[in-house]
Amino acid sequence: MAFNVTSNFAGSAAGFYISAALKEAKSLDFLTMIENIKYKSNIQRMAGSGLIQDATCDYTDAGTLALTEKVLTPKNLQINIDLCKKNLLSSWEALQMRAGAGAPPPPSFDDYVISYLGEIIANGTEASVWSGAAANAGEFEGFLTAATGAFAVDGTVHASTASGAYTAANIIANLQTLTTDMAANIPAVLGKEDLHIYMNNKTYGFYVSAVSTLGYVNAYNMNGDYEPVFEGYKIAVCPGMPDNQLVAGEKSNLFFGTDLISDATRISMLDMSALDGSDNMRVVARYSGGVQLGVGTDLVHQT
Repeated sequence: MAFNVTSNFAGSAAGFYISAALKEAKSLDFLTMIENIKYKSNIQRMAGSGLIQDATCDYTDAGTLALTEKVLTPKNLQINIDLCKKNLLSSWEALQMRAGAGAPPPPSFDDYVISYLGEIIANGTEASVWSGAAANAGEFEGFLTAATGAFAVDGTVHASTASGAYTAANIIANLQTLTTDMAANIPAVLGKEDLHIYMNNKTYGFYVSAVSTLGYVNAYNMNGDYEPVFEGYKIAVCPGMPDNQLVAGEKSNLFFGTDLISDATRISMLDMSALDGSDNMRVVARYSGGVQLGVGTDLVHQT
């Protein structure tokens, strides 16, 4: 039984389904979800040229319409683990003793365990979206994985070069380099509603520090319905992105694929006490995940 408790629990239960836990993988909010993929899904891309011609009295075939495909193949993943109930009970019982007349009802022990495992799945998914390697156990291939990731395999994503490792002192300059490269290489998508600049929490922290130093802290207030932006471009804060990298692209051009969540992503718990007399719970989760980009030439990647 590979499970040990070395720290105190702090938190609350999230729910029964991995679908709820996956929402904690923040990057998925900024990707286009494709569900019900049992094996693979083809992302079709259509490009037309020479279609518009001068009008004539006759029907004259002109122009070309090319249809190409990208394949999104989610990787099947699972959690199989035996958990000794006594190792978790002390942490769970702390939740039952919360003081205060307005304290909410305590979560059930099953809810607590499912929440715990759901967070692990969410963290794994978030990391794999950007830097996962399918060759590693428990990971699927990410967008930015060196050599084998979706960006590297596509080979047409525009490159933007950073001046150095990001800091609060240089993040504005590096973002301006990115937006300059966006204007030069992907002008057709600059006005799209779903265009984002993707960065991780650390980079975003540098950005907030920089604009605060410049005296714009009130313009970047974190309260209410504030949406982070840079020079009018929306910022997507994705914890799983690697340090010192930025991506500019449309949500509709970056895809996450999985199986049908309501069918295949429930966390199942089996109490083994009635079966073998042990104090163990057997926890099983089976799910899938994978990413793919659409048109590489509509993306800019800074590193």
